[in-house]
Amino acid sequence: MKHTTDILVIGSGIGGLTFAIKMATARPDLKITVLTKASETESNTKYAQGGIAAVWDENNDNFTKHEDDTMDAGAGLNDPEIVKMVVKEGPQRVKEIIDWGARFDKDKDNEYQLGREGGHSSNRVLHFKDLTGWEIQRALAEKCNDLPNIRILEHYFVLDLITQHHLGRIVTRVTPDITCYGAYALNKKSKEIETYLAKITFLATGGAGQVYKSTTNPVIATGDGIAMVYRAKGRIANMEFVQFHPTALFDARRRNSPDFLVSEAVRGHGGILKTRDGEQFMDKYDKRKSLAPRDIVARAIDHEMKVRGEESMFLDVRHFEPGDFATSFPTINEACLEAGIDPLTQMIPVVPAAHYICGGVVIDHKGATSIRNLYAAGEVTYSGLHGANRLASNSLLEALVFADNASEAVGSMIDQVKPETGIPLWNAKGTTEPDEMILITQSTKELKEIMSSYVGIVRTNIRLKRAIDRINLLNLETEELYKSTIVSPQLFELRNLIKIGYLITSSAQMRRESIGLHFNTDYPDKLGFREITYK
Repeated sequence: MKHTTDILVIGSGIGGLTFAIKMATARPDLKITVLTKASETESNTKYAQGGIAAVWDENNDNFTKHEDDTMDAGAGLNDPEIVKMVVKEGPQRVKEIIDWGARFDKDKDNEYQLGREGGHSSNRVLHFKDLTGWEIQRALAEKCNDLPNIRILEHYFVLDLITQHHLGRIVTRVTPDITCYGAYALNKKSKEIETYLAKITFLATGGAGQVYKSTTNPVIATGDGIAMVYRAKGRIANMEFVQFHPTALFDARRRNSPDFLVSEAVRGHGGILKTRDGEQFMDKYDKRKSLAPRDIVARAIDHEMKVRGEESMFLDVRHFEPGDFATSFPTINEACLEAGIDPLTQMIPVVPAAHYICGGVVIDHKGATSIRNLYAAGEVTYSGLHGANRLASNSLLEALVFADNASEAVGSMIDQVKPETGIPLWNAKGTTEPDEMILITQSTKELKEIMSSYVGIVRTNIRLKRAIDRINLLNLETEELYKSTIVSPQLFELRNLIKIGYLITSSAQMRRESIGLHFNTDYPDKLGFREITYK
């Protein structure tokens, strides 16, 4: 089945829905189709607890301070011009989603409460309790549903971007001549693979945390967008910078994915990291102690766990005023109680977990990728904002700014784009579940173990070599299975995760330095910036 639309948006998180709203509002004559592989409200955005950073209190904060904090957290590998652009445009973008219905917490004087997280020198994080992402997702979804030219299709798994490859014109390396014409998507209900042709395709598929055994990302975060662009010979950069959130809730009774995130806002509110015997330890690693940037805190917790032989470290909030923790962080409080932990009387056990990919599909300041007519925003991208480590609560801001910039760029050129004709249908008739599902599930488990054991918070050359050898073998086995098996979502997710594992590991091998989120004990010193792009 073949469909045509003016704009195809892949992903229904903050980046995808903001772009769709902007385009639908500016151009009511355009038909906009949003594909999401789960439900409309299931995205990485939904799980963002802490908030969204923007300069709000100009008496105590300014753009320069936010820029400096972002550059410092990113170890100076950020693009300074991109940092300036995002920080300067950020407050206006936040005001827009407030106008669209997003709510943020206010104090008794009806002023917005501004939180502070690791790496921030001022209070500038707007939040809705500990459900900020959920609240933003709600507001954007409701706004989309009010716009008649936006159609959101749930339970569509996008398999591949349509480019010259599907027209028989083989491209073997990164080139500016590649063009995107839409995408092939599996309708998970009908089991049919449908063709969606579009003048413009917008990629907002989120992250890839499911490549690791422990992650705060939802099960849908399998790196689909990055893997699709890689297969299409688009530019991918800096995949070695994987941010591990320092404080995921450790529940020894239940180790399911995703791990529950204990927001950094808890430390911004006064929570203190301690050992089991109540000793503070962060002062040994950074003068900012528990409010140091995430890469530093995650490595510190990882080191303390290893030298002490512990399964976790602990976050102490017992000194909070009675009722303060439950009021400020109701979701976290409930999760702790369900795990048998009373934060009023017990320290919260925490461990680092894969949280955010700072690399991804290379975009310019307008959100344009290296593939013509393909734009992107959010965690799927490498924009230059985060550098070697993302500053807390900058991710939602990044998605808003680049979605806005992309909408302006697309609005000025979409009428000149001529639809491609002669696009073939997908070369498979429907889908069935593979006969050997055990091969897929076991390979997925094996990949997660490889990445967690060898390409985690601390790396060495020998670990990376072992990882790449095993990933290459998994890739060969999985591609053979792909050739002999009719398409299934589980198989495609495995293929995508293997590509992500390969990109992270090979990128880590090429970066012969320790900086930001990439820490290799064989290269202890920072050597300088070098963007790593795959060709």
